[in-house]
Amino acid sequence: MMLEILTSDMLQPLAHGFFTRRGGASSGVFAGLNCGYGSSDQNDIVRINRDRAADALEIAPEALVGVEQIHSAEVVTVHGDRGEDLPRADAMVTREPGRALAILTADCMPVLLADAEAGVVGAAHAGWRGARAGVIEATIDAMVELGARRKEISAAIGPCISQSAYEVGPDMMDEIVGDDFEYTQFFAQGDGDRVHFDLAGYGLQRLRDAGIGAAEWLRHCTYSDERRFFSYRRSVHRREADYGRLISVIRA
Repeated sequence: MMLEILTSDMLQPLAHGFFTRRGGASSGVFAGLNCGYGSSDQNDIVRINRDRAADALEIAPEALVGVEQIHSAEVVTVHGDRGEDLPRADAMVTREPGRALAILTADCMPVLLADAEAGVVGAAHAGWRGARAGVIEATIDAMVELGARRKEISAAIGPCISQSAYEVGPDMMDEIVGDDFEYTQFFAQGDGDRVHFDLAGYGLQRLRDAGIGAAEWLRHCTYSDERRFFSYRRSVHRREADYGRLISVIRA
């Protein structure tokens, strides 16, 4: 099966893609393009999947850069040679031609950003904790430090869990609304004291409040579309032992 790559017109002409699970070598609960070494999938199979993704974007596998994601606001500036140890962070920026930034997700937001004219790109992993901590704003700030112009930065949020599938407790709502009462708009009433959180809407608001030129969500739900996407929350509800990780990539 061919790999499926979702793209955003806002990030053109830079090579980029939000990959679905289609076209990979993994099997079982990882069936398809599982690109996460942190999963219990076989490392050799994960490497094959990552190489396929790199090849699809005409990127050398060794040019694909990632981080050990920790749900933080930490951003790494990528330049020069990198060692084998992955830094603990949730976002990367670079202006080094040919370098490709890769984020892994399975319900959280993969956010790809670019000032194409300045040649500066960024990639962020943003769940609600990382987004609340400021990973989106920190990524934009780091891009500006590399020469990007804030108003010329475009951003796209790839497949993530949608509001209808994201039921959370009142404590989480209290934390987010405590930051800004206007964030109540991203919550809808669920059963009992449960509420449904619009993660993508929250991410878009933070992108726009950061003053960039344009932002969009591709409007794909990881939870509800099992044929195309991995989902951590779906795996928990099914009591599966593990889950695959989707890869999103942008090349400078």
